[in-house]
Amino acid sequence: MIEILNPTDLSRARDTGALVADILQTLKSRSAVGTNLLDIDRWAGAMIAEAGASSCYVDYEPSFGRGPFGHYICTSVNDAVLHGLPYDYTLADGDLVSLDLAVSRGGVVADSAISFIVGDSAPPESVTMISATERALHAGIAAAGPGARIGDISHAIGSVLSEAGYPINTEFGGHGVGSTMHQDPHVPNAGRPGRGYRLRPGLLLALEPWIMADTAEFVTDADGWTLRSATGCRTAHSEHTIAITRDGAEILTLPEQAHS
Repeated sequence: MIEILNPTDLSRARDTGALVADILQTLKSRSAVGTNLLDIDRWAGAMIAEAGASSCYVDYEPSFGRGPFGHYICTSVNDAVLHGLPYDYTLADGDLVSLDLAVSRGGVVADSAISFIVGDSAPPESVTMISATERALHAGIAAAGPGARIGDISHAIGSVLSEAGYPINTEFGGHGVGSTMHQDPHVPNAGRPGRGYRLRPGLLLALEPWIMADTAEFVTDADGWTLRSATGCRTAHSEHTIAITRDGAEILTLPEQAHS
């Protein structure tokens, strides 16, 4: 299913996107050495409830997971890259953390992810990885607009990642959003320009470049959810929800300070 939002729905999407961005930045500011992943999950749940919203993950039960997910946010650390199930783990200095949050409010979903390093130690390789996903994300957004095709976005994202030297997995990638979290079209993190669905104003897309340092293969934890690099290498993940407008692409999940 591909949904095209009307102006009223798009206004709600902006509100939801702002909420997601605010929660992620708050959680990042609270994530310090000694913070437990279960505390991050609890904080996320409290902020979502206070906003009169709901997490898209609590009852999430897709075919590839061992559901329902049962938590409010995905917390992936170091070699975990996607669908990190929160568990009793205390963050250490230098940990690379990815937080992925999808929230529904007013009948519209927004989805975003950030990666960052905890504490004072910042391994250069990890900083470089995070930067690569952020640059790829912005390249994908720059390629999006009315009349462009999904392949244009995928090609832009993949070009940045491959030029940076990272293998690319295309099994999981970006996707449409709207009244639900995961919709068509699928947006792989590599592709050929000029191919795929043609973008229209009112379409919402969650674009999410993610990489593993030295492999394109992942393994699934015993929890049935958390995806880790097959080699144990570190990973990074960045994501924004964008709206296709008549003028281009509008980022809905920018932190408030990014607007100033």
